[in-house]
Amino acid sequence: MTKVAPAREEHHELRADGITAAGSIVMAVAGSAPAYSIAATTAVLIAAAGIAGPAALLGCGIPMLGIAWAFSYLGRADVNAGAAYSWVGRALHPILGFFAGWALVVSATIFMVAGALPAGAATVGLFDEKAAGNTLLVTVVGAVWFLIMAAAVLVGVRVTARAQWIMSTVEVAILVLFAILAIVHAATGHHQGPSFDWSWLGFSHFNGIGGFVAAALIAAFYYWGWDVSSNLNEETKNGRKAAGRGGIIGVIIVFLLFEVFTIAVEVILPAKTIANSNGNLLSILGNEIWPGIGGKILIIAVALSTIATLETTLIQVTRTLFAMGRDHTIPLAFGRANKRWRTPAFATIVVTCVSLILFVGSNFLGSIGQILSDAVSSIGLQIAFYYALAAIAVVVAYRRIVFKSVKNFIFIALWPGLGAIFMVWIFIAAIPASTPIVIAIGLGALVIGVIPIIVFWRKGKGYYGRRPLELPEDLMTSQIAINTNDPRVE
Repeated sequence: MTKVAPAREEHHELRADGITAAGSIVMAVAGSAPAYSIAATTAVLIAAAGIAGPAALLGCGIPMLGIAWAFSYLGRADVNAGAAYSWVGRALHPILGFFAGWALVVSATIFMVAGALPAGAATVGLFDEKAAGNTLLVTVVGAVWFLIMAAAVLVGVRVTARAQWIMSTVEVAILVLFAILAIVHAATGHHQGPSFDWSWLGFSHFNGIGGFVAAALIAAFYYWGWDVSSNLNEETKNGRKAAGRGGIIGVIIVFLLFEVFTIAVEVILPAKTIANSNGNLLSILGNEIWPGIGGKILIIAVALSTIATLETTLIQVTRTLFAMGRDHTIPLAFGRANKRWRTPAFATIVVTCVSLILFVGSNFLGSIGQILSDAVSSIGLQIAFYYALAAIAVVVAYRRIVFKSVKNFIFIALWPGLGAIFMVWIFIAAIPASTPIVIAIGLGALVIGVIPIIVFWRKGKGYYGRRPLELPEDLMTSQIAINTNDPRVE
């Protein structure tokens, strides 16, 4: 009797070297979407923190940079499109790793609602500013933009990278120009809000600890998305180092932009105008700074930013699903790459369909402003959850060398460790103060992750029994050399 050899499992890989080191920085900035975040979230932040908005961004920005350092060092140890999903799974526990990846998947999917709405509002606002408050019209236009971006992500990372260079360069150039104009405008006495005071960067203006926690959770949403550079590490030239470095530089760039524009909004615009902006805040600010044309120019920046971040968010969620599918912790179809484009086509199509259903359904939930507020707070919980796990993972993974040098202690243990403590704190403290719908979306979506763990436990035994995360050879070699006074080490 002739034995039939078992069929070999087809190996699927993403396209290598599609992103340069500079492109990784562009992706990180595009992922945080400065113009979109300012337009869609500043009114929500000011509603929670008042004039303490800049302090919330500073208070969250410092630990967020620690998280970026954690991602950088974890990426040096393990180049994997799943990023936190893989790192946390190997450094802490596979189930925690799965939940870290799942948190990104659900937060990114929910974001499609919060992201496509401003894209629609910005586009409609270019032609009719009053119509930008029409939820149905904005929903339709936003859905069209979302489909265009999904098609771009499907076709390939090189096409996406080129598009991001164009969109993000124009966006940041516009923001820098208006940041300068805003400073000049406020300095010459043309403002309707209070005069800037350096105390705004302190913590005396918060309404207690609860006020700071609520504002910090919103601030976390501002920054979120820079870690797309890590999800692209398999597709980045020298991804072991370039992807993490791109995330760090990206966080610094968007922090500066967020601070300048939040202060400008509080100084230049009256409180009532900010509260009624409905995700159109940058356009209003632009009209105040440069009457007649300023609003239109900043609408273009918001549109470009939103389109760019829809792309990067789709990349994050599809690459995470690809890594999960490849590990058999979800259906294998998610882990298959299109032979021509070398992209996770099945994952992209599924996420697109689910997001469109949620996006259209959100049209019946309330006003644009309310939809954005609930989505931002819900995503904030999920972001804090998986960022905290990643920061803890780097301390555990590198525990053998964190005391070998001052640099190691600061950038591997202390700063990421403080970032982890901060994220855990705002996650726990925010739950009692959250509305039922925020808890249902933010935590309920995480709990659903138990289902694929149970269903795919046996099929995913390769992941659930994976070896611990190993330190990068270059770091271990340098540490040994330092300890033996090897003169070859600088």
